[in-house]
Amino acid sequence: MRKKDTDTYIQFYDSPLGELAMRSDGSALIGLGLASQQAAGAAHAGNRRPEKSLPIFQETSRWLDTYFRGRAPSFTPKLKLSGSDFQQRVCEIMLTIPFGETVTYGEIAARIARERGIPRMSAQAVGGAVGANPILIIVPCHRVIGAGGNLTGYGAGMERKIQLLRLEKVDKKNLFMPKEKPAAKK
Repeated sequence: MRKKDTDTYIQFYDSPLGELAMRSDGSALIGLGLASQQAAGAAHAGNRRPEKSLPIFQETSRWLDTYFRGRAPSFTPKLKLSGSDFQQRVCEIMLTIPFGETVTYGEIAARIARERGIPRMSAQAVGGAVGANPILIIVPCHRVIGAGGNLTGYGAGMERKIQLLRLEKVDKKNLFMPKEKPAAKK
């Protein structure tokens, strides 16, 4: 039997990025995102979850406290990844990206292709899975960049991606913002 969405709990965390919403099933972290985005989703669904204090939220807060002090946490809170098998595999790979380092969508795609014994995997498919990451920061989708150092999109906003990379002291000399495409002529 599938758990209902009402079986989730929420707690908020004040961060340098803005207020974050942590979500749990009661034992593991199932979501971490900007509270403004979470609230918009809850408002759309017609409800807002009451906050609840849980050990997983205390553990996640400790992790975030360490991280926002500019240090790599020595532990990972208990996570429950969601999504397709492919999306979960991409999240597992992102969890292996060291603090202060980046990898490209293409590098993740090549790794999955090797694991599956296939000639190639689409970097765009990896991008879709990265974009579906429900646990920001801890599952470090901000450390995934485009080919040649292209700082492609980030669900929490490009300025926050840059802020996180700065916090981790990522070498930015070879990174660049994508140029905006000119508006189409009418």
